[in-house]
Amino acid sequence: MMEYRPLGRTGVQVSPLCLGAMMFGPWGNDDRADATRIIHRALDAGINFVDTADVYSAGVSEEIVGEALAGKRDDVFLATKFFMPMDEKDPNQSGGSRRWIIREVENSLRRLNTDYIDLYQVHRPSPDTDVEETLGALTDLVRQGKVRYIGSSSYSGSQIVEAQWASRERNLERFVTEQPPYSILTRGIEEDVLPTVQRHGMGTLTYSPLAGGWLSGRWRKDSASRPTSSARPSARFDMSQPANQRKLDIVEELAQVAEWAGVTLIEMAIAFVINHPGVTSAIVGPRTMEQLESYLPAADTVLAPEVLDRIDQLVAPGVTVNPDDNSYGAHELTEHARRRQRA
Repeated sequence: MMEYRPLGRTGVQVSPLCLGAMMFGPWGNDDRADATRIIHRALDAGINFVDTADVYSAGVSEEIVGEALAGKRDDVFLATKFFMPMDEKDPNQSGGSRRWIIREVENSLRRLNTDYIDLYQVHRPSPDTDVEETLGALTDLVRQGKVRYIGSSSYSGSQIVEAQWASRERNLERFVTEQPPYSILTRGIEEDVLPTVQRHGMGTLTYSPLAGGWLSGRWRKDSASRPTSSARPSARFDMSQPANQRKLDIVEELAQVAEWAGVTLIEMAIAFVINHPGVTSAIVGPRTMEQLESYLPAADTVLAPEVLDRIDQLVAPGVTVNPDDNSYGAHELTEHARRRQRA
C-alpha cells in the first residue's frame, strides 16, 4: 500500500514515487501502446503523481500522457514544465517570458487533453528574464483556473529565495515546489537547496535518482554501458574522464552495500533519495515495464542507519562526484560571466 506524503504546505497528498514521462516518445520508448500500459501499471501500483515536459520528444511525451490519462485525469496530480526551446530557429519559443508562457500553456493543455495542469513548472531559471515577469504570467494562469500550482526546477538556493521574496513583495503566486537533481552520486543539493526549500515549506520532487542509469546496475567495471537516450549529456558518460572512473569505483562498492542490505542497487538508490526529510517524491522515468517493476519496491524500502552511514562514507553529504552531473551554473560559470572582457 503506497503511503502518501504532503506536497509542501499545499494540502495535496502525493506518492513518494512520481512517474516521470521523459522516456515516452522518440527519446526513449516510441511504442505508444506500451507506454500507456506502463502508465496504467504505475497508477494501479498507487502512484498518483505524473511529471512530464513540453520539450520531451518535442511534445510527444505530453500527448502520450494525455491519451493514457483519458478517464483517469482527476485521479492524478499532473505536472509538466516549460522553458526549453520548442523551435531552435525562433528565440521566442522558449524561456520564461509572459509571451511564451501564455502561448505554451495552451499547447501543453491541448497535448495533455486536459483543461487544467496541477503543477506548472519553470524547467530552468533564466539569466535574462526578471522572475517577476515569469511569476506574473503564472499567477494569471492560476487565477484563470488553467493551472493549480506553480513550481521551479534546478533553481539554486539564492534563486529560490529571490522568487519567494518577489511573490510576497508583489502579491504573486509563489513556487510551491522545486525539482532538483538528487542521487547518491549527486548530493550537491543537500548543502543549500534542500534546507532552503524546507525553510520555505516547499515540496521537493527530485529527478535522476539513478543518476541517469549509473545506479541501475548497468554501469559496472566489467560492462560499462551507454545512455539509452540521446537526451542525456554525453559528458556524464565519457569514460575518459577521471570523475566518471571514480563513479565506476563507487558503484562497485555501492553494489556490495546493497547486497549486504538485502536489496537491489536500484531499490537502495531510490530509497536513499526518498529517505531524506526534505524530499517529497522521487521522479522515476522508466522506458520499459521491466524498469518500472524494478523501481516500485523502493517505495516500501527502509534503509538501516548502518546502510546510510556506509553510503555517506562512499559519497560524503553535499558532494557531487562529477560536476557535469549538476544542473547548476550553466550561465554563472561561463567565461563571460566569470571574467572581464578581453581588450
